Amino acid sequence: MSKNSKLMSENLKEEIAKELGVYDQVKKDGGWENVSSKTCGNIVTKAIEIANRSVQK
Repeated sequence: MSKNSKLMSENLKEEIAKELGVYDQVKKDGGWENVSSKTCGNIVTKAIEIANRSVQK
């Protein structure tokens, strides 16, 4: 996979982070580096749920 390819768009990550209440931390810190692994896992889980719902429609 190329370095520039993304599995999840920044917009989707930001929307889910807002839903989970961690977006302010991401903005304050200037990136995703300080977001815990658990929270990142929750973001991925939420993205999978969203994808599954869109496939079922």
